[in-house]
Amino acid sequence: MTYKIALNFEDGVTRFIDCKPTETVADAAYRQKINVPIDCRDGACGACKCSCESGSFRLGDYIEDAMSEAEAAAGMVLTCQMYPQSDCVVRVPASSEVCKTRQADITATIADLRQLSDSTISLTLEGEAVGKLGFLPGQYANLTVPGTPQHRAYSYSSMPSNKRVSFLIRNVPGGLMSGFLREQAKLGDSLKLAGPLGSFYLRDIKRPVLMLAGGTGLAPFLAMLDKIVANGGSPFPVHLIYGVNKDCDLVELERLQAFAAQLPNFTYALVVVDPESAQPKKGYVTQHIEPAQLNDGEVDIYLCGPPPMVEAVAQNLRERAIQPASFHYEKFAASV
Repeated sequence: MTYKIALNFEDGVTRFIDCKPTETVADAAYRQKINVPIDCRDGACGACKCSCESGSFRLGDYIEDAMSEAEAAAGMVLTCQMYPQSDCVVRVPASSEVCKTRQADITATIADLRQLSDSTISLTLEGEAVGKLGFLPGQYANLTVPGTPQHRAYSYSSMPSNKRVSFLIRNVPGGLMSGFLREQAKLGDSLKLAGPLGSFYLRDIKRPVLMLAGGTGLAPFLAMLDKIVANGGSPFPVHLIYGVNKDCDLVELERLQAFAAQLPNFTYALVVVDPESAQPKKGYVTQHIEPAQLNDGEVDIYLCGPPPMVEAVAQNLRERAIQPASFHYEKFAASV
């Protein structure tokens, strides 16, 4: 038996390693040629101190000078004494470059390409390497624009399945990537992607979850919901509020309906800015966050949207005097 350990470095790069329950995370990383910070290997120096953000483990022997009881209670670990008992996510306080590793680069082919609306393009890539992709639901990849040295960042909108993975691409007028996909790309074309990247990802669900999506910011939540389904559901309520400018911007509604049918604790609401919208909820996402969904602060909030939306939600929480248990967000701006 082995467990998957996601090493999330401070520069946003994530690398996955296999770790046996009988070996330490540090030993497993070195076995797979990733030089996580370490010095003594005896739990005495504290050089390998990291934070475990998800998963269960047991710790071997270490001294107070290396890690205090308060640090251990806060989820800190010494990777030289950390033996996993499940899949884990470990935040490493060093860059991937310092640890002699880097983001993975793969080449995939376009398996499906559809314009879901005037504002959104759906891209599905496939290949042997895609089937072996490791990433945390919510993370993103850098896709290279064919024929150029430039890349654009997009969140995965699905977990890998049948050697395929998908993205939601904002259709930007004059956009380099969206222009290529709209005007030149065809099925079977190759695309290069690098990643995974980012600290925006789903943690263990230990309390109610509120997801807030703006436009193509829906993408990471679709991957998160994929993962929740694969894990057998959530023991706590999960509510998604998905906001767009116009009715025609609403996409992937069939997938949301399917998630609601598969997950008894999942609900969602659609919010449209346009006052002429056919949707009952109009305006902005902040206008439709109910007090019950904030649960007096005992809630994990995930937000993906443009910078003004992130700032508006943060201001709304301050006005309500709500301090959520955790608040994870990903800002994105359209790139041409």
